Amino acid sequence: MNAFKKYLPLALFLAFLVFGLDAFFQSRPAAKNERVYKTVQKYSPYYIEKRFGGLEILSKEDKEFKEKPNNMSFFKEFSHLEKVWAKTHLKLDGSTLVILDNNASEVAKLSLQNKKELDFVHNYYGL
Repeated sequence: MNAFKKYLPLALFLAFLVFGLDAFFQSRPAAKNERVYKTVQKYSPYYIEKRFGGLEILSKEDKEFKEKPNNMSFFKEFSHLEKVWAKTHLKLDGSTLVILDNNASEVAKLSLQNKKELDFVHNYYGL
């Protein structure tokens, strides 16, 4: 029993450390290709606003839309909203990414330069 009492603080410290690191890694945002993401983000209706109370997801199109998920799921919720939007507003034509507006008319084209950019579009936006 003395051995148990001796190692209990160390075991608790390691358990909290493991749970803390796990929470940290789960709440990180997904890796993004900077050139493609910044270009598409100009046309995406969703954006992140930093406020005193924390981060919020807002919409450029709907002023009433406001999401404030908890810190663990914030970036997952934001990427989910972007994927839903991308299914109807992004189209992949060979190695060219076509960005559409709400009326399905072409707004912009982005030529994908390499396989990393193409893989990013496939993985992040699900095209």
